[in-house]
Amino acid sequence: MVTQTLSHQLSVEQYLKHEETAEHRSEYHNGELVEMAGGSINHNRIIRNLSRLLEIGLETHSYEVFVSDLRLWIPEYNEYTYPDILLVKGNPILQKNRTDTVTNPSIIIEVLSKSTSNRDRGDKFTFYRSLPSLQEYILVDQYRIHVEHFRKNIEGNWLLSESNDQNGVLSLADGKCKISHQQIYERVE
Repeated sequence: MVTQTLSHQLSVEQYLKHEETAEHRSEYHNGELVEMAGGSINHNRIIRNLSRLLEIGLETHSYEVFVSDLRLWIPEYNEYTYPDILLVKGNPILQKNRTDTVTNPSIIIEVLSKSTSNRDRGDKFTFYRSLPSLQEYILVDQYRIHVEHFRKNIEGNWLLSESNDQNGVLSLADGKCKISHQQIYERVE
């Protein structure tokens, strides 16, 4: 998804009011509005494939899958983002006085594009790691088969496993859901 940062400062209240009437979603980066543009066909196919497979794979577990339009609040960094996919274990905890902003993701998945790759790997991952509920962070490349899977271990350290293997398998939620790379990349050119 393509992003563009606008140069004026907004308060959190101004940002939330803006989002209620805006034609396009924007993320909020410590006072700056970051407009989000539409994604490519491959980007959308990967999100669609993953969300469908996650719903099926986790239907008997206590995870709920949310796609693209649910906002995430990261209080430690004064950030609002729209992850491509986020999963909440148990009940979503909403930001006070909001019905459109969660605070407790267990798993976040971002589909990388040329314009978002650096931010998704850098600042966003730093911001996301500040959320105590987050256990897994997955980055999926839309241009080639490449999946990066970060998992928080019992000591609170983040461990990376990555794969370029067409026959590879992404194992999420403590092994409760396994999705082959072929399924993730179905119909992706």
